[in-house]
Amino acid sequence: MRNGVLVFLLLAMFGVILSACGGSESEDSAAAKPAAEKPAAAKPAAASLTLEEAAAQRAGGSGSFYVGDLSQLVGPAPGPTLGDANDMINLAGLERERYLFDSPYYEALVEKSNFTNPTELVYDGKPIDIQVTCINRTLATCKLVEEVLVKNTIERTQGKLNLVITSFPELGLAGPDSLALVRDGTIDFTEITSGYVAGDLPQLEITFLYGLYPNHEIEYKANAAVQGHLEDLIQENTGGGQVISRMWVSGGDNFFFCRDKINTAADFKGKKVRSHGAALSDWIEAFGANAQFVAFAEVYSALERGILDCGVTVAFAAMGQRWYEVTDYMVGPLSSQLINTMVMNAKIFSDLPDDLRQILVEEGARHELEAMRVTPAWNEVWTQRNIDAGLEFIPFTDEMKEIQANVAVPINVIPNWINRVGGPDTEIVRVFNEKIAPIVGLKINDDGTTSPVPVTQ
Repeated sequence: MRNGVLVFLLLAMFGVILSACGGSESEDSAAAKPAAEKPAAAKPAAASLTLEEAAAQRAGGSGSFYVGDLSQLVGPAPGPTLGDANDMINLAGLERERYLFDSPYYEALVEKSNFTNPTELVYDGKPIDIQVTCINRTLATCKLVEEVLVKNTIERTQGKLNLVITSFPELGLAGPDSLALVRDGTIDFTEITSGYVAGDLPQLEITFLYGLYPNHEIEYKANAAVQGHLEDLIQENTGGGQVISRMWVSGGDNFFFCRDKINTAADFKGKKVRSHGAALSDWIEAFGANAQFVAFAEVYSALERGILDCGVTVAFAAMGQRWYEVTDYMVGPLSSQLINTMVMNAKIFSDLPDDLRQILVEEGARHELEAMRVTPAWNEVWTQRNIDAGLEFIPFTDEMKEIQANVAVPINVIPNWINRVGGPDTEIVRVFNEKIAPIVGLKINDDGTTSPVPVTQ
């Protein structure tokens, strides 16, 4: 009897000890599991968020967007060299280009991005690879595509939609035939630069009429006003190609990178200058220089060998291609609110599963928003980087600005563009007069001349 009671008491004590220690599991095992065993904190469904809550949730870095509080966009850039000198997005640059964020176009992008009810991933088949062709991997714009559109799309689709970066030089392309290459499916998804394709579709140069737009805000308003029409033109000329995103670069002024010093307008005369578009060539030739198209990847060697005297591009592109090694002077700027359009082949887009297609559309819009967030700093930071690399910066003189306003724009740039699009009675000229004339205060007359009109927008 005494033995039975003793056994009972020992069993009871062992049960108490076992319960206190968490059963028969070891301490290591018990320590490894509490987080998994605790019920996860309930996360609000994306659809339950207001737009303001979604903006607050994403504030302070890559992917942040504006809904009334510009300071929420301040924070790290999405990748190295894509922000200011400290790889940050600062409030001063955002304030300077505030027109971007207060525009109806930006508001429409936020809506298109679908932050409050993002499309859910349903597709569970084999991963789909799509090649994304940049102009050049060394460009900050290509790096931004890779850091934002590519990475976010792959992450959001869990690798089911795999965007793979390549470039024109890697594929042996120069750019002028990029519309046709998208149309026939030779390239899947690419940047379309209006100047490059002006031979096929000069109407796209309506937003690249150099010298007509005196500052970024006016050029942005003109750009935004005609994007719907230009998208229709791109679709028609690529067999239904889909515009996925646009690369807005508010810090994308053009500069002349020259071997010889350009102190006066007369110093341009006779210079062989690389141009990246027909309207830019018209501007160059108004100064007595000889415009020449040279594939971007080949400009370095052409400058090095003296085939070219100058090359024209944005500061970040010249830095990426190390033009500071083959030129000594950086002259400008020629104001430019740069925009490249990212277009996907029609069949590739339509063949995507519905959820992947919609996710790509949403990520394309978010890529546009991020481009607007990060690029305001680019003129200053990349200009300084070129100066630090050894270039002497020479601002345009008043004489150069006067020639631009009174010769280049009215005598060369606009009339030559009108001729390229087929004359003053064409649809694109009607679009110019309806959408752009009220912004720039200049209309195109029936005889191809121009005359001033009131600025109403």
